[in-house]
Amino acid sequence: MNSPLTHFDTQGQAHMVDVSAKDVTHRVARAAGCIRMLPATFELIAGGTAKKGDVLGVARIAAIQGAKRTADLIPLCHPLPITRVAVEFELDRERAEVRCIAQVETLGRTGVEMEALTAVQVGLLTVYDMCKAADRGMVIGEVRVLEKMGGKSGHWQAP
Repeated sequence: MNSPLTHFDTQGQAHMVDVSAKDVTHRVARAAGCIRMLPATFELIAGGTAKKGDVLGVARIAAIQGAKRTADLIPLCHPLPITRVAVEFELDRERAEVRCIAQVETLGRTGVEMEALTAVQVGLLTVYDMCKAADRGMVIGEVRVLEKMGGKSGHWQAP
């Protein structure tokens, strides 16, 4: 079986990819996603007046924790020595939307795209959790890798 999917062996069985022959390089990945909500819910977050407190502060810590726990959540991910996680939130009042951007870095043999994606998802899920009493209809979406650097494949940026 010749497949571009690297998590399957020649018999089609799932396996963890062997990265031992890869060079240790500085690897960086950036991912983003958003959560849309009612304007009143957005104002609770923007004004810092949500009943549970500083929504974005808690979501930032949750996102960092999510990046660190990725290998525990995604079965075939390698546990990586993460050297940096940075999480930012952008507020778009016109769209009643919060955007989460996470950048994860490591010195390792495999990339940190999954860690960046997990950070974004956990950060957005935390926003949902903290605001669900005010708005159960929030929508999380547009989660994607924006950029990755390092390793054999070099630099990639989303169009």
